[in-house]
Amino acid sequence: MVTRSKRAGEERLIKKYPNRRLYDTQTSTYVTLVDIKGLVMSGDLFKVIDAKTEDDLTRNILLQIILEEEAGGAPVFSTQMLSQIIRFYGNSMQGLMGNYLEKTMQSFVDIHNKLNDQSKGTSGSGTEAWAQMMNLQNPLMQNLMGNYLEQSKDLFIKMQEQMQGSQSLFGSFPFTPVQKTPEKE
Repeated sequence: MVTRSKRAGEERLIKKYPNRRLYDTQTSTYVTLVDIKGLVMSGDLFKVIDAKTEDDLTRNILLQIILEEEAGGAPVFSTQMLSQIIRFYGNSMQGLMGNYLEKTMQSFVDIHNKLNDQSKGTSGSGTEAWAQMMNLQNPLMQNLMGNYLEQSKDLFIKMQEQMQGSQSLFGSFPFTPVQKTPEKE
């Protein structure tokens, strides 16, 4: 297994060679995707580069880890959700969608951290505490999920307002706006 970075905040450099092997320059050892996942899980900063071209491959490696995790039997993404994400590629909302997903995920992580902090103060075993916390009938859980959904809704509304504001940027061009026709029932 890969060891943590020696200096806090130091970005670890992983080189990917043409033979598809990953080499950790800090530990001078070859590593696997499982090792890279360990770096992610422990919060270590790292960057994966192509040893020959020095292109940044970090996103590719992270996507590869996600693919393996999704194939492992307990997927996070449903087929419908993946299809919806794919539909945003090439769409004018692509950049906003990425920002929205990132902020929504951060809100979810914040809620998870609050749950972790509060479960430490609960009596009983860790399993019992998590069972209590995750019970959707629990008022604390209802409050946290309500806050999460409210933050998510507010973020989406802000994105819509930004999009509407950007339409005024094109107001000085001599284009006539397309009028929507009322839908027939």
